[in-house]
Amino acid sequence: MQWLSVGDFFAMGGYAFYVWGSVGACALAMLIEPWQLRQRRRAALRAVQRERRLGAAR
Repeated sequence: MQWLSVGDFFAMGGYAFYVWGSVGACALAMLIEPWQLRQRRRAALRAVQRERRLGAAR
């Protein structure tokens, strides 16, 4: 596909909302996923530490 201007490129042949919405959703998912993984890892490490403390106290 050839575009005659930058505006034509960003309009994506009338599918701009779908194309750029998909790009945005993918970018958002790629930013959120590592953040969520880090949060879950921290929670798991805290749980392990808590279990160790409880085991040591017995």
